Amino acid sequence: MVDSGVDRYTIGVDFGTLSGRAVVVRVSDGTEVAHAVHEYAHGVLEQTLPGTSAPLPDSWALQVPQDYRDVLRIAVPAALNASGVAPEHVVGIGTDFTACTMVPTYADGTPLNEDPRFADRPHAYVKLWKHHAAQPQADRITQLAALRDESWLPRYGGLISSEWEFAKALQIYEEDREIYDAIDRWVEASDWIVWQLCGTYVRNACAAGYKGNLQDGHYPSEEFLAELSPGFGPFVVDKLDQPLGELGSCAGRLTAEAAAWTGLPEGIAVAVGNVDAHVTAPAAGAVKHGRMVAIMGTSTCHMMSSDRLQNVPGMCGVVDGGIVAGSYGYEAGQSGVGDIFE
Repeated sequence: MVDSGVDRYTIGVDFGTLSGRAVVVRVSDGTEVAHAVHEYAHGVLEQTLPGTSAPLPDSWALQVPQDYRDVLRIAVPAALNASGVAPEHVVGIGTDFTACTMVPTYADGTPLNEDPRFADRPHAYVKLWKHHAAQPQADRITQLAALRDESWLPRYGGLISSEWEFAKALQIYEEDREIYDAIDRWVEASDWIVWQLCGTYVRNACAAGYKGNLQDGHYPSEEFLAELSPGFGPFVVDKLDQPLGELGSCAGRLTAEAAAWTGLPEGIAVAVGNVDAHVTAPAAGAVKHGRMVAIMGTSTCHMMSSDRLQNVPGMCGVVDGGIVAGSYGYEAGQSGVGDIFE
């Protein structure tokens, strides 16, 4: 128990494209008291896989999930040490992630690339948000959804992105069936890191809605997926569907293993995962209906909450509870701004 007269703190961890950043925040007033950064050892895999010289095709962008664990092992203790805060005064940890970044795993959460049999198979690795090699699959999803007049398509401005969950999964299904068949869970990285922290796999409402086409409690139907590609119909039931976690709620408690990694007390609260842009809106206090915040970084995203549902051409998505529970969250913007400027 934390003494009621002692300041309490939380840890926030932002998993970006090239690094992970940990901050220590005082609960009483939101003051950031310390931070630390850990650069991913493998960065973005765009040319070859680790330890190989075989070239990756164009538009591929992969990552190594061990780099994410290393942020917990290195950046979190470094931030805590820099803050001077006693670990027992930390009451929780929350995370956000680039999206849509997907981790193919076994049933226990082990990424497939960590199986020696698959270490040289590109589809066994994390597909980073800016992996755009699934564009043909995304185009077919959009075209078929329009042809069938699927009710969920207008929620995404009439266009499904190659960055999102279904297009990336369909690419694996059509290009490497052995890897696809070995996948037990197709996991957003924002949920995978929470799974690593607390041992519980919970789908966060943000990623499921914006990146997984979950609308009004339903994913695209098995009939739709089967028409998209023969045999792909059971994808949602077999590899994707999990309990949904409300943003800001508790996914579970920090395990002994994760406590050892981070230097934090076992049993503290672990928040449901979230997407980096969307979590910025409450952090900036921009959650009143009609108030928009622009987040400029690797991508530029425009976020706004509303009490009204309106389909808007060109939107990246409108999701019930996608930014804050009880409101429709609207997202628009430009992906890949950092790369465009570079």
